[in-house]
Amino acid sequence: MTLAPERPAAAVERTQPAGERRRSTHLMRATDVYALLGAAAAALSVTALLFTRLLPFSGAVGFLVVAYLLFLGLYALLVSFDENGPAVRDRLAAVVVQSLGLVMVVALGFVIVFTLWQGRKALPHLNFFTEDMAKAGPLDPLSAGGILHAILGTLEQITIALALTVPSGMVCAVFLNEVPGRFARFVRTVVEAMTALPSVVAGLFVYATVILALGLDRSGLAASLALAVMMLPIIIRAADVVIRLVPGTLREAAYALGTSRWRTVWHVVLPTARSGLTTSVILGTARGVGETSPVLLTAGFTAEINGDPLSGPQVSLPLATFEFVKSPEPTMIARGFGTAAVLMALVLVLFVIARVIGGRGPGQLSRRQEHRRVLASRRDAERFAARSPEPPAPARPISTDTGVSDQ
Repeated sequence: MTLAPERPAAAVERTQPAGERRRSTHLMRATDVYALLGAAAAALSVTALLFTRLLPFSGAVGFLVVAYLLFLGLYALLVSFDENGPAVRDRLAAVVVQSLGLVMVVALGFVIVFTLWQGRKALPHLNFFTEDMAKAGPLDPLSAGGILHAILGTLEQITIALALTVPSGMVCAVFLNEVPGRFARFVRTVVEAMTALPSVVAGLFVYATVILALGLDRSGLAASLALAVMMLPIIIRAADVVIRLVPGTLREAAYALGTSRWRTVWHVVLPTARSGLTTSVILGTARGVGETSPVLLTAGFTAEINGDPLSGPQVSLPLATFEFVKSPEPTMIARGFGTAAVLMALVLVLFVIARVIGGRGPGQLSRRQEHRRVLASRRDAERFAARSPEPPAPARPISTDTGVSDQ
């Protein structure tokens, strides 16, 4: 019996089943776009018909609410023609979440554009950034006076507040995660309660304890203490959540190498959570840099530059905005909106700097850190080489010649 020779692998024809179509991996399909556009157009049309012809409704807010509800209903109806129940609910939930995010972005854009538009008359003047209001009044033009004193006051106050809150907040967050117990649970409860503390209460607390009880004048230091009271619970809570997300296997590996608890925290936990800790500082800074009530009660108001935060009133950007917009004069109102625009720009710059400093992931080192690591490795190698004992002299071979010939 002879076997037929095998055909080479290259000669084997590969056939595909007829009618097979390549599967698309895109999240958005054409039918989804058509459903969104059709539901939006139908909702606007039906709402316009209701408000103009059928029902005695009026108002832009009511129009938007009714149109949005109709849009959700019509979109669910259109999706149900092609999908089952769970898929319809999933698409509807996705549309609700995305629409809410779009509303937040639009609201934020409206605030930014409105502030810049109202302050467009004051921002082009160079003196607005290089002078104070010591020699300018409400009736003076925008070519006189500026907000240099408010910029300097904000930078000093937020720097002092960060110097107080960042170390204490990080230590408290580490304590809550590394030393569990009843007292840690009590501290966590107090921190969570303080996150909802009204800003005016923090200002009143510092005003009653520092200014009235201790006799300290209204100054930049008192304002910094009030801002620290507002920023501290935000930093602690955010840092606590971030440190809690560090994998426990990293701690176990460090303990297995014989490292102590605090060296593990300093060299393993904190570097791993560096980006999240930076975000917690950013959140605390955002909470404190725009507060007006604590500063209004503790800092006082002055139209001159005061670079000493320990004595005398010291104004900040939020307080200057509050004072400027109270005036009925158009020039002062323009100065107020220009000050608000500068405050937004300052917050953006602080966020960018913090993101650059803490943006590297775990294990990613800068060039200077890489150089230090190389030098440290060389020093360790030299130290180990100096400690190692000299190699022993080679042993002489033992002769096996017994003098007896093998014959």
